[in-house]
Amino acid sequence: MTRAFRFLAALATAFLLWGTAFAQDKVVYHVDNSEAQATKALRNVRNHLDVAPDTKIIVVTHAEGIDFLMEGAKDKKNPDIDYPSLVSALKARGVRFEVCEITLRNRNIKKDQFIMDAEFTPSGVVRIGQLQSREHYAYIKP
Repeated sequence: MTRAFRFLAALATAFLLWGTAFAQDKVVYHVDNSEAQATKALRNVRNHLDVAPDTKIIVVTHAEGIDFLMEGAKDKKNPDIDYPSLVSALKARGVRFEVCEITLRNRNIKKDQFIMDAEFTPSGVVRIGQLQSREHYAYIKP
C-alpha cells in the first residue's frame, strides 16, 4: 500500500467517524389508533425531547390514528387532555405531525377538519417505510 493510499484511507475513516459522532438522531413515531396510542405517543415524544432535545421527530398517522389531529379532539378516557394544545406545543419544538391522505379518502374526511399543525402525506405506511429505509429514522410505535 502506498503512503498516499493509506493517508486517504485514514482520512476517509476519520471523516466517517466524525460524521457519525455528530449525526442527529431521527425518529418516526407510528400512530394508527388514536384511542389506544395518542396520549401515550404525545407523552413519549415530549419525554424524548426533554432528554434528547436535538432529535428530529416525525409522527406519522393513518387509519384511526389520525383522529387526535382533528379539530377539537380530546382523550376519551381523560377529557382534560386537549390534543390540539399538546400537538401545538410539540410542533413548536420541531415535531412534525403527518396525516395519511389515503385514510382521508377512505373515511371521507377533508383536510380542513384537522388542526393547523397537521401536515399531509400521500400514504402513511409508505412514508414510514421511506423514513426508515431512505432517511435512516428509528421506528417507535407507542
